[in-house]
Amino acid sequence: MNIFIDNKSGAPIYDQIYTQIKTHIINGTLREDEALPSIRNLAKDLRISVVTTKRAYDELEKEGFIYTIAAKGCFVAPKNVELLREENLKKIEEHMEKIIELAQSCNLSKQELLDMFELIKGE
Repeated sequence: MNIFIDNKSGAPIYDQIYTQIKTHIINGTLREDEALPSIRNLAKDLRISVVTTKRAYDELEKEGFIYTIAAKGCFVAPKNVELLREENLKKIEEHMEKIIELAQSCNLSKQELLDMFELIKGE
């Protein structure tokens, strides 16, 4: 698992770690019950604070993507189908908001937009 920290990004470092690990879990790069790097080792590898890494792991655990076993470490949680569905619905909504903005800038009617969708879906 590779994690890259972009210091030029406006996103907090813990959020960059959280997002990348979550993406690895969702796309299957990290498998169910697979061990994650220890908080200390990841912090050392990324040359960041242990507190920052712990915050990312805490967020992942809070959202059900990982679980912790005392004295053993953090592991990828079994995939929660409903959680993954919610993640995808959120992404779809974000894309739809952008589509609506673009459609409005082109003065497309709702019907024209629906026609475009049906045309693309049919292909």
